[in-house]
Amino acid sequence: GFMDRWAYPFCRGRVFGTLENDIGQYNTPKEVFWATGACLAVRTEVFKTLGGLDPMLFAHMEEIDLCWRMQRAGFEVWVQPESTVYHLGGATLSVDNPKKTFLNFRNNLIIVMKNLPHFSALGVIFLRLLLDGLAGIQFLLAGKPKHTFAIIRAHFAFYGKFTSIQRSRARTAKYPFKRFSDLKGTYPESVVWQYYGKGNKRFSDFF
Repeated sequence: GFMDRWAYPFCRGRVFGTLENDIGQYNTPKEVFWATGACLAVRTEVFKTLGGLDPMLFAHMEEIDLCWRMQRAGFEVWVQPESTVYHLGGATLSVDNPKKTFLNFRNNLIIVMKNLPHFSALGVIFLRLLLDGLAGIQFLLAGKPKHTFAIIRAHFAFYGKFTSIQRSRARTAKYPFKRFSDLKGTYPESVVWQYYGKGNKRFSDFF
């Protein structure tokens, strides 16, 4: 997986709701920002040293947070396309469940605050107020008001956990807080603008 400049995650072959047919177009090993928790192999000593998965991030984005911390600590995250993985997507929470929306938006804000330099994190979070607001309007227009309210609740829940997030941030403070431009697997533009504004739906449209 990759991350854009406003901390929206996306994948080779999957950008938001667009899933490409697998015709081998991404069958090359590549260093990435994060690897999916559906199939993630981590060295035991690295996992333990970095504190493992953060229990604050139940079911969503905990692997992105771990991979982010690994990069900060000087490790690399790679994808190996020769592996075959069988995974039942959405088994924990379906895409239509507002709780999934809540966790995705809340947890994304948490990992931003945990891992970016303070000034960069605050800038991203401010922009996310606007962008997530647009996402809420989109859900409302699509007749999914519960998802709109889930986004609103996600932001308030994030602010309510601010002290806990700062404590979690402090536990890994010995590893440098790097800007997105200093990390691997990042996209320097907005994937939201590319997808919704310019109509670019495939990963290959970005790189």
